Amino acid sequence: MRALWRGRQALLGQSVRQTLRKDDRGQATVEAAVALPLLFLLLLLLLQPAIVLYDRMVMEGAAAEACRLLATSETSTQINEEFVRRRLSAVPEQDLFHIHEPDCQWRITFAGDAGSDEVSVRIENAIQPLPLVGGLASLLGLTQADGTLPIVVEASGAGSPPWAQGQGDPADNLGGWTR
Repeated sequence: MRALWRGRQALLGQSVRQTLRKDDRGQATVEAAVALPLLFLLLLLLLQPAIVLYDRMVMEGAAAEACRLLATSETSTQINEEFVRRRLSAVPEQDLFHIHEPDCQWRITFAGDAGSDEVSVRIENAIQPLPLVGGLASLLGLTQADGTLPIVVEASGAGSPPWAQGQGDPADNLGGWTR
């Protein structure tokens, strides 16, 4: 009787194992159904900071070039602004990158000129954040009233030295460079 009972347990155990093996086949699908949405969410969370970083890099480069232009030339404000807007055209015309409608919203401010001791350029705009990032940013108080994230970049530099403006001799400054 005991042998029969043990034989039955062995058969029963074998049948349970076979059943479990059959159920293992859908495990990868279930794991993918859980992991893929988390992966896409992580990708979206990394996308917004990358976009903001790209925008800031383009804006900082344009502001620095505009400072050099202000310090070294006698161009009009309109020409300087066109120069900066041409540099800023590297940012795609999408609300995710910068607010573009109804008209391009870049606000560019110049201070100083070639005769000044210091020149500066300020560029402002805003981006429409992704929903998840926007919710977090509004909780932290980083968004404006319309739900956009402001991006502001400032650059400043020294104006032209007096000898570059025709006053004094460049050789007078040479001693400072060779010390």
